[in-house]
Amino acid sequence: MTLQDDMTSVQRCLDDLTRCVTRLEQQVGNGLEMRRVRSDAEHLRESLALLRAATGGPEASPAPRPEMVTIPDAPYDAALWTDAEDEGLGARDRHAP
Repeated sequence: MTLQDDMTSVQRCLDDLTRCVTRLEQQVGNGLEMRRVRSDAEHLRESLALLRAATGGPEASPAPRPEMVTIPDAPYDAALWTDAEDEGLGARDRHAP
């Protein structure tokens, strides 16, 4: 079998697993254990999609490029921080413990 055949086979098995989990959920309810099983099945589906993308599968879509955010080099206005405390250190006019 080729890599793509194996990926397709795994996808079919995951589809079967999802259907079985849905039927099981209808029988036993939506308790904590069932939510964990559903979550694990979804993680498997996401992992397979990532694997397909990493191996260049036919259904692999290119990852979207993150938008670039420009951060200015100019210092922030000091008035923004007048009432602020340094986390864990307290106010500026007091000493840290």
